[in-house]
Amino acid sequence: MDKQTPPAATPRMTQRPAGFAKPEHWTNEPAPTPKAVTPGEDPDGIDPTRFGDWEKNGIAIDF
Repeated sequence: MDKQTPPAATPRMTQRPAGFAKPEHWTNEPAPTPKAVTPGEDPDGIDPTRFGDWEKNGIAIDF
């Protein structure tokens, strides 16, 4: 099989196309910082979906 040189990379676009109009809902403000996640209170203890283990009738099921 003949070795071929890969095609040159496409140059990065640095400007918007001429017909592009910025939507009204777009802003230049930074994204809001996310709120800290607090673990919910589970009456059975640790949430099994976090660890991938389930217990049913005393038998641990890992899937």
